[in-house]
Amino acid sequence: MSSPLTIKRVETAADRKAFVVLPWRLYANDPHWVPPLKSEMLGLIGGLKSNPWFEHAEAAFWMAVQGGQVVGRISAQVDQLVLQHMGAGTGHWGMFECIDDQAVADALLDTAETWLRGRGMTRAQGPFSLSIWDEPGLLVQGFDTPPTVMMGHHLPYYERLIAARGYQGIKDLHCWSLPIRQPFPEMVQRIVAFSERNAKLVTRPVDKTRFDAEAALILDILNDAWADNWGFVPLTPLEIAYVGKKLKPIIFNNLVRIAEYDGEAVGFMITLPDINELTRDLNGDLFPFGWAKLLWRLRKPQVKRMRVPLMGIRKSLQGQRVASLMAFQMIEYIRRSAIADFGAEEGEIGWILDDNGPMRSIADAIDSHVTRTYRVFERPL
Repeated sequence: MSSPLTIKRVETAADRKAFVVLPWRLYANDPHWVPPLKSEMLGLIGGLKSNPWFEHAEAAFWMAVQGGQVVGRISAQVDQLVLQHMGAGTGHWGMFECIDDQAVADALLDTAETWLRGRGMTRAQGPFSLSIWDEPGLLVQGFDTPPTVMMGHHLPYYERLIAARGYQGIKDLHCWSLPIRQPFPEMVQRIVAFSERNAKLVTRPVDKTRFDAEAALILDILNDAWADNWGFVPLTPLEIAYVGKKLKPIIFNNLVRIAEYDGEAVGFMITLPDINELTRDLNGDLFPFGWAKLLWRLRKPQVKRMRVPLMGIRKSLQGQRVASLMAFQMIEYIRRSAIADFGAEEGEIGWILDDNGPMRSIADAIDSHVTRTYRVFERPL
């Protein structure tokens, strides 16, 4: 007879540590899992003192315990900005990890759903760990490669556990990959050459000596460019500062481009070295020696992969020819730097919504292909 299953609310520092370290056991035999930095995970769930997302949202965290061992975990969250932008009654859950046991998964999901229902939510969506800007969606395709920086990795049976609870997929988020050592197709090269003859169009490297101002500019363009996208939630001033502080160590001038048209900043493209390649052997620990190792590696990182997590052009120019010109120019300039300065061989663009036609067209034009798919699920409450 199996031991009784209990669901424990995460409340103490010891609880939070147990919550964070569970994946180390679940993924012990998965060669493609990359251990996250434990300090980052603790900060994510640590409340307003460590994560400004809690300024406009509340969350609860639970662990499933059986036989004295943690066998699963989940979060539930109600975000006031989600309610404004994704619809009233939209509650989220995330941080889902679980042994392959439907009873455990059902108990975790039921707990999260009950909490959401008690706050007036009428539908549950997930996983969001914790927001659309962290790790959205469940990996459902592409288990055979490690995730790139700031992307999730999950066990294949999670989809079965979630679907058996009555959840249905409502949105797919794709990651597109391509080899970057070879030049882009001739058509793209012609577009880049044509863009360079347009005196009004300039794409410049970000100026890291003015990091705060540049970060604020980029995120202002982002909030405008993405405003009509599914799942969009604007970043608050505190979150902009928080994101900037987190990203600053892995921002490199030539990998981030700002597009100016007629003297006005109207677009941007952020590319990050795949820091997962530099942190994987740290096993999630920055102390006592991991921090020094990482700082040394970040001085001039040499990585195989690059990831483009964010790209945007102001709504006033979307759909116009100049938007395509600046997009391809930024992509080409960053491709050159990724090879010359960082030794990169592969690029990843994503995630891209399954119905984002313009971005899918750009991905197709540069001969990239979908390598990973993340799915967001929903169930009425």
